[in-house]
Order: sequence, then C-alpha cells, then structure tokens
Amino acid sequence: MTGFVFDTNVIISALLFNDSIPGRAFIRALNQGRILVSGALVRELSRVFGRDRFDRYVTREERDEFLGSLIRESDLVEITETVQVCRDPKDDQVLELAVNGNATYIVTGDADLLVLNPFRDVEIVTPAEFLKVTA
Repeated sequence: MTGFVFDTNVIISALLFNDSIPGRAFIRALNQGRILVSGALVRELSRVFGRDRFDRYVTREERDEFLGSLIRESDLVEITETVQVCRDPKDDQVLELAVNGNATYIVTGDADLLVLNPFRDVEIVTPAEFLKVTA
C-alpha cells in the first residue's frame, strides 16, 4: 500500500482549514493509501497543537480528537535508519520517516525539503502538486 508523509505544517493546515489545498491533499492521501507517522512527528504535533493561538480556530478538544484519529488511522513507523542531509536539521525527521516507512511521497511546503526532490526515490511535493499527481 502507498505510504504518505505529511510535514507538520501541512497537517496543521489540514486540520485548521479542511477545505484548503492541504486539507484536500490530506483527505486524498487517506483515501489512496496510508499516512505514515513517527513518534517524533506525533510529539511535535502534540506540542504545536497545545499552543493557545489555535484556540480561535479549533478547540483543544477538537485538536486532541484530530491527533487521536491521526494516530489510529496512520501507520506508526519505527525509525531505525537516521538521515542527516537537510540544510535544516529539524527536517531530517521527515526524511527519516519517509525512508523508514518506504513512503512514496512527502507532502510539504518547506523549501528546505522541496529542494531535495526526489530523495531516495521518494517524491517531495507541495500539497497542490500532490493533488495534481494523484488525481
């Protein structure tokens, strides 16, 4: 089955604006394959979702429910091979998740990741590009 890695910012945009391009890309990925997550990605999402600034968009309960659903509906990937190639070292965890989970796509808006396309046979695309190539 096809595996997809979504960068944290795209996941947050999908939650906040579900009819947005990131939201539509996320739904398409759920319908066409599996979303891959790692412990590091879940911890980062949990930390970011805990910020008060999101209260005006979605309640804390909705964020917790979304995160719980994401964990239940995704494949948790164990990271056994580390990667250190991105010019922003924080983004290496996204590459690690894709490599260890045998992902087909990384969906991101992060220029530090997009410049690496493709990375070890994993296509790195924006949410808009993802919608085009998976139509």
